[in-house]
Amino acid sequence: MITMMSKSIEIKGLVKKIFDVQYLKNGFKKREILLLTEEQYPQKLIIEFIQEKVKELDPIGIGDRIKVFINLKGRKWISSNGTEKYFNSIQGWKIEKLEFEFEEK
Repeated sequence: MITMMSKSIEIKGLVKKIFDVQYLKNGFKKREILLLTEEQYPQKLIIEFIQEKVKELDPIGIGDRIKVFINLKGRKWISSNGTEKYFNSIQGWKIEKLEFEFEEK
């Protein structure tokens, strides 16, 4: 489920995969998770954590139910032939572990 609280966007879901830290140019580091959202039509979302925020993933494991606080990022890229292309990313900055909620039937 995706919820917007004032200026903060939150996503709840189940951690399906945690990727290794990527070390890029100029000391930049990034780590990603694959999150399966909790809604009628679940979505598989890649959420990236950068720089000091990669440590947010240290206590998280596959199968954990979490709430992630995110920012949506967008950027423009221009190819060598002048074609413009736009990219979006989901950038996490805080994680809270959640308890599992069971429905009685």
